[in-house]
Amino acid sequence: MSTARLVRRLIAAALLVLLHAAAGQELRAQRDTGPLHSDTLVAARAIMESARYCALITLDPTGHPRVRAMDPFPPEEDMVVWLGTHRRTRKVDDIRTDPRVALYYLAPGAAGYVSLTGTARIVDDPHEAARRWKEEWEQYYADRQRDYVLIEVTPLRLEVVDYRLDLTGDPATWMPPSVEFPPAPSKR
Repeated sequence: MSTARLVRRLIAAALLVLLHAAAGQELRAQRDTGPLHSDTLVAARAIMESARYCALITLDPTGHPRVRAMDPFPPEEDMVVWLGTHRRTRKVDDIRTDPRVALYYLAPGAAGYVSLTGTARIVDDPHEAARRWKEEWEQYYADRQRDYVLIEVTPLRLEVVDYRLDLTGDPATWMPPSVEFPPAPSKR
């Protein structure tokens, strides 16, 4: 491994430790004043923001799941997640046929995860696309204006496990801490 790569990994690891320490302090502060689900949301946000990639699961036309790695944007305040993709991918067709999706984030160090189920929609808006772009994606889009679209995932349910913060499943049922979101009004 090159020295530069090792340094990048060490810096990333240090940032993750700091992020989880900050999340733990915020959780301890909220436990005394906020509802239980605030702990779940703070822990989920920390994992989602520290994970480089997530898995997007769609349903194919026969109802079977399709899983692929994605490079998401950080979750918004309401936990809506945006992803960019090429308009000719199968995931776009899957979402247009059946908008039910799931996102899965593995915590760095594998000390937990976030699973978010929700409803996706394809957003083909040049203004939104300009706001939500990563320069490292340039190589994947010969014609960004024509090929690039967004996927907006509105959460319905979020589950989180974070062993470092002692957020684990119920000992009897193994059900992880979760948050249910109210259905969002249709944007179609």
